[in-house]
Amino acid sequence: MIRKIIRLFITRLSIMVHAADVAVAQRTLPRFGNEPKGLRIDLPRRIVNPQRMRLGDHIWLGPGSFLMVLTHYPTVSMQGPNHRRFEQFFDSELVIGDRVTATGALQVTAHEKIIIENDVLFASNIFISDGTHGYETPREPYKYQPIWKISPIVIGEGSWVGQNVVILPGVTIGPLSIIGANSVVTKSIPGKCIAAGNPARVRKRWNEVEQAWVPV
Repeated sequence: MIRKIIRLFITRLSIMVHAADVAVAQRTLPRFGNEPKGLRIDLPRRIVNPQRMRLGDHIWLGPGSFLMVLTHYPTVSMQGPNHRRFEQFFDSELVIGDRVTATGALQVTAHEKIIIENDVLFASNIFISDGTHGYETPREPYKYQPIWKISPIVIGEGSWVGQNVVILPGVTIGPLSIIGANSVVTKSIPGKCIAAGNPARVRKRWNEVEQAWVPV
């Protein structure tokens, strides 16, 4: 009987602590470029330049999310001993649609524009960036070279991005497509496809006649 009471107490205490954490996360959200309803981004999190983000309603992003819209480079942490050698400026934007969910550790970095459409499902540990660190020369640390290969990214409505996926600049993932776990997406994927691998390629397509996923 005593053990049952203790378990019940611990369960209720855990629920109360979780509710308190959620409340703190909600109160400490920054001001975005619009006023989304029902937004939840769990702690811990890092959000850079939220005024350049337009978020839909009822988004839920799990802990460890890192949303960054860069306006210039190098940032303070990337400045080398000769950091005045170059300076880049970006007119950048991040757009996330309604009801987007992520289990946790979603990292998104926009230098130009990243669009995540409605009802996209992310697993954990996803990396999305529309630009990469420059590697024009191996004679200088790459963090001190300009950002290059900048190209917008679109992740289509209702798609599902699996665990540990990397999505690189210029990629469009079509609506209702699936990206398998541990994939690196370097080229665009059509809608209603299942893609996987490094680099990711289409493995199956949805066949409307057969009403089934058909291997490619």
